[in-house]
Amino acid sequence: MTRSNQGQSSSSSPHRYSPVQHHDDSSDSDDNSESTPFAKHSRVHLYQQPEEDDELYPKVSPGADLWTTFRTRLRYYVPVFRWLPHYSMDGFGHDFIAGLTVACLIIPQSLSYATALAHLDPIHGLYSAFVPGIIYSIFGTSRQLSVGPEALVSMLVGSAIAQQQHAIGSTDPKTGLAIGCIITLFVGLFTFFLGFVRLGFLDSVLSRALLRGFITAVAVVVIIEQSITLFGLKELAEEFGIGEQSSTVEKVAFIFENFSHIHTLTTIVSFSSIAFLLSFGSIKKRLTKVPFLAFIPEILLCVILYTVLTGVFRWDKNGLAILAPAEAGGIQLPSIPSAPEGVPVRSLFGTAVLISIIGFVESIVITKQYATKHNYSVSPNRELVALGVSNIFGGLFQAIPAFGSLSRSKINDKAGARTQLAGFITALIVLLSIFFLLPYFYYLPKAVLAGIICVAALSLLSETPHDVKFMWQIQAWFDLGLLLLTFFTTITVSVEAGTLIAIALSFLLVIKTSTYPRITIMGRMPGAKGKFRPIKDYPGIAEHIDGVLIIKVEEGLYFANTGQLKDRLHRLEVFGDMSVHPSEEARLNPVDHVIFDVENMPSLDASAAQILLEIVDAYHARDIKVYFVKLRENSRELFEKSGLLERAGGERHFFRRTAEAMDHIERETLSLTESEVQV
Repeated sequence: MTRSNQGQSSSSSPHRYSPVQHHDDSSDSDDNSESTPFAKHSRVHLYQQPEEDDELYPKVSPGADLWTTFRTRLRYYVPVFRWLPHYSMDGFGHDFIAGLTVACLIIPQSLSYATALAHLDPIHGLYSAFVPGIIYSIFGTSRQLSVGPEALVSMLVGSAIAQQQHAIGSTDPKTGLAIGCIITLFVGLFTFFLGFVRLGFLDSVLSRALLRGFITAVAVVVIIEQSITLFGLKELAEEFGIGEQSSTVEKVAFIFENFSHIHTLTTIVSFSSIAFLLSFGSIKKRLTKVPFLAFIPEILLCVILYTVLTGVFRWDKNGLAILAPAEAGGIQLPSIPSAPEGVPVRSLFGTAVLISIIGFVESIVITKQYATKHNYSVSPNRELVALGVSNIFGGLFQAIPAFGSLSRSKINDKAGARTQLAGFITALIVLLSIFFLLPYFYYLPKAVLAGIICVAALSLLSETPHDVKFMWQIQAWFDLGLLLLTFFTTITVSVEAGTLIAIALSFLLVIKTSTYPRITIMGRMPGAKGKFRPIKDYPGIAEHIDGVLIIKVEEGLYFANTGQLKDRLHRLEVFGDMSVHPSEEARLNPVDHVIFDVENMPSLDASAAQILLEIVDAYHARDIKVYFVKLRENSRELFEKSGLLERAGGERHFFRRTAEAMDHIERETLSLTESEVQV
């Protein structure tokens, strides 16, 4: 039976491959059962909305009125209108306990991060816990995420404030506050923009190794910086000109050179508070069978204990630095912050971009974690919008940037948070502390705040040994090198430099990977004429076919990944393996036929079609015939319009299976040989 007859027996179009057709012959690698699970089973979404929530999203028919459409969209984009009307009072007790528990943690944390890391008045840390917390409970999709000031973000803000103040030679607290508010506003605007243009996939493009190196370095930087306060060397450091603008190396040298001048009482208070927090946390982990222990706020207990002791024994008169806020605060009227004279706004925007990306990545990881645990859906794009709006309002109300916290979210979940109302309750309790509780923190030692920050920094280091061990175990030297590069850059240069390295290299790696076309050379399996497998997966088994090069395209082709396609095809044609250095001698015989298996090429754009045209012309100029196998219908139209179908040889050079193309080549070669013999 001729090839055309075979084609007619199976399809009305003898050579045209249809993706909806199924073949009984499983000998061809392109039709084997290894790829069928993806065809037979639809992909399961990881974060599916429970069925009971379906009624909250009524389908909008084409003829629905505008009010129905508006209500439906409103419930989607402003989630509070989705969950609040259906809120059950049965869950209020859980949300209230969770909100109260998290408030006991976030209040002392906010005071610590604002004063010791962002170098602003403590009330601005409370603003960051209140305003963004309220806004996120309205726009956020996560039920367990606790939004507020974070150690890493506060550190970046404080570093930016110190650099700008040093550049303009100002120590005015109002200047620092204005810089912090502008950064917060920019963070909100940029984060909102990322969500508006649907860039929620950004959390997937940052390298884990780079982030781990950066986070580890920041934790070390925080601990070293707080050590000056822990040892009571703050005033001496100012005399020696050691401040936020100083490098980490300079601070370490200062501590060692002046270790004999440490303040004994401050050191005792510092390390006893750290020991208290670490011991209490260790007890919590060991006594998991005692449920109520998980809800005891050890940070709040530590703050109360040392505040009372300092007030009773008046340790402040013995040289112990205390917080000493002036009086109960209030909520400032919203206002757009203006840039201080001499401060370049562009540089503040650059810092805001870095904070926005890092804060979102940390928040979305937490959000997805608890969405999976409790089986509800979250949207990274809507999370960006929610965090953006939260920080926009935060900037207007003199807050520092706020994002999700893993430790607080974990406590929020364990305490039984059912909805975003838990976060709303936390924010209300923070509001009460702003109005009534600030005077009670008058005798709170700054050394205790530094101790709280050091414990938070130690928690950032907890996953580093595991990641380094894993990279060493699998010999991922490249990833380990990236981790060390980011770590040492952050330590020796600056936090900003480390941030830029982490983000820039992550994007460069993504770009490099996306511009590298995924193509594989196929070989024939011995004993099976129509069975083909990737040679790299079956070394020594799958055989090169003399004079024939079978290339399988593993992805869609577009302008970004076709730039290197010609070079890769040439190297596969000459060496049969991309790992061989181009300077070596050819390892394969010259080819006469090239078969492109494009089953896994779902699409291609105009640039890719033009590159393929050039490739086909280049092969024809060398008297090499080109064939295409399993061309999809959506790509076929572009093949026809671009002239690629005709240039390749017309319908007779397009086949449904690789085995059919090989049969055609063998018959053509045999016919040509017979003709030469007759001549």
